Amino acid sequence: MSAGFVRIVTDASFDRDVLGAGRLVLVSFGAPWCGPCKLMAPGLRYLAARRKDRLSVAKLDVDANPASAKRFGVETFPLCILFDRGEEVTRLDGYMPLKKVEAELAPYLDPA
Repeated sequence: MSAGFVRIVTDASFDRDVLGAGRLVLVSFGAPWCGPCKLMAPGLRYLAARRKDRLSVAKLDVDANPASAKRFGVETFPLCILFDRGEEVTRLDGYMPLKKVEAELAPYLDPA
């Protein structure tokens, strides 16, 4: 399932949709009631559309999918984890404006 260019992932689909994707996947761990998560959502949708050639963006509701949150040690959110072919490569902890997210991801999206 997807919301625009952002894929909705669950505990049941995480291994297939994220770890088995064979490409860069940024997973936003959050909750529907989380204000900072809501603030980041438009920027992540923009990033997903703009960088769809290089990056997939996924969203996981930690309340509805506690096993994935526990598996990756998600204790606070928003938390974005970038996976490269199934391996965690970096974490973006807390609210960040789009420009900051892009700057943090630049080494992975545009390697020198």
